[in-house]
Amino acid sequence: QVQLVESGGGLVQAGGSLRLSCAASGWIFSSSAMGWYRQAPGKQRERVARINNMGYTNYADSVKGRFSISRDNAEKTVYLQMNSLKPEDTAVYYCNLELKGYWGQGTQVTVSS
Repeated sequence: QVQLVESGGGLVQAGGSLRLSCAASGWIFSSSAMGWYRQAPGKQRERVARINNMGYTNYADSVKGRFSISRDNAEKTVYLQMNSLKPEDTAVYYCNLELKGYWGQGTQVTVSS
C-alpha cells in the first residue's frame, strides 16, 4: 500500500508563492506518473500539473508559466512550486499516483486578495 502525504499549503497574499510537497511510501513511486490536482468549493477536481516517470511535464492552461512540477525519485517526493498566486488558485490541493490511483489527504491553499 502506497501512502501519499502532502504538505506546504497555507495562507498567502496574491502574488506570493508556495511550494507543495507530496511524500510517497512504497517502491512504485519512480515508475509512476504523478499529478497535482485541486478542488475548490463547489467545483470539480481538476488536474493542474503532471509529471511522468521520465520527467516530462504538462500543465493546465490556467497555471502555465506560474506553476512548476518536479520530482525527486530518490526522496520519493513530488513538488509543486506555485508562483504569482491568484485568489482563484484557492483550493485543496491533492497529489495523485497514477499507476495505482492513490490520493493524498490534501493540503489547503488560500490566496487572499
